[in-house]
Amino acid sequence: MSHYRERATTHPGLVCLWERSADTPTTGRVVPDGCTDLMWSDTGALFVAGPDTTGHLTDMRPGTLYGVRFAPGVGPSVLGVPAHALRDLRVPLADLWNHPARLEDALATATDPCAVLAEAAAHRLRANPPDPLARAVTRALPTTVAAMADDLGLSTRQLHRRSLDAFGYGPKVLHRVLRFDRAVKLAWRGVPFADVAHRTGYADQAHLSREVKELAGVPLGQLIRP
Repeated sequence: MSHYRERATTHPGLVCLWERSADTPTTGRVVPDGCTDLMWSDTGALFVAGPDTTGHLTDMRPGTLYGVRFAPGVGPSVLGVPAHALRDLRVPLADLWNHPARLEDALATATDPCAVLAEAAAHRLRANPPDPLARAVTRALPTTVAAMADDLGLSTRQLHRRSLDAFGYGPKVLHRVLRFDRAVKLAWRGVPFADVAHRTGYADQAHLSREVKELAGVPLGQLIRP
C-alpha cells in the first residue's frame, strides 16, 4: 500500500511540500503539471524531476520519498540550469550542484526532510530570483503566441527562448499543460467531467478526453481512480 500527502508552505515560489511512502514495491503514474521537484529518498538518493511533457509510470521501492515542488518557472533559479535541460528527466542533484554533501547530511538527520529541502531551495531563490517573465506568461490569458509576445513587449522568438529556459517548453505547450493540470485537479475533487471541460476552457468533454489521453496516456476516469 502507498500513501501520498501534500502540505502548504509559506516559502515564495514553492507550490507545496509532499511525502510519498510505500510498504511494498509499487508503480504510480506521473503526469505533466508544468512544475519541477527536488526530492530526497530515505535511502539517501537526492535528485531532481524535470518538467514532463507526457505521463509515464514510475516504480517506487518500499520507503518514503520527500519532495518540494516548484511553481512553473521557479525551478531553474533553484537548480542552476534552464528547464529544458531537465525536460522529461530525473537527475541526481550532484550533477547540478557542486558538493551537495552538506544538504545530504542535514537530510539524513532531519525530523522533517521536506522543511530542509524547502529551506535549501528558498536560500537559493533569495540569491537568484526567477525570471519575472515566468509569472507573466503563466498568468496570461490563452491567446496566440504572437499576441502574447506583443503584450509582453517581446518578439515571438524571444518569448519562446525564455519560456524554454523557464518552463522547459514554449508558451503554447505550457498553457496546454497548465489547463490539463487544472482539469485533473477539478476531476479529483469530483466535478463532473462535462463541467470540468467547461470550466477549464475545453471545447467540450470529448476535447477534454482527447487531451487527457494524449498528455496522461490514460483516460481521465482511469487517471483519477484511487
